[in-house]
Amino acid sequence: MSKTKRGRVLWNLPSRGRGTCPVCSRTRIKLLYTQTTSEGKTLKVCKRCINAAQERVDAAIS
Repeated sequence: MSKTKRGRVLWNLPSRGRGTCPVCSRTRIKLLYTQTTSEGKTLKVCKRCINAAQERVDAAIS
């Protein structure tokens, strides 16, 4: 059976969760992940930027 509630939460977000990523400046991309800046502000970023940030952290640890 199909899942009727999959992605339903996006319909309640403004612009269906899409916008311009403040990190990479891509337009019309889903902004679903939160990232904290060095000043303590939280930003909504795209999937590619959050993965790139995690890879930088992993590289610094090893």
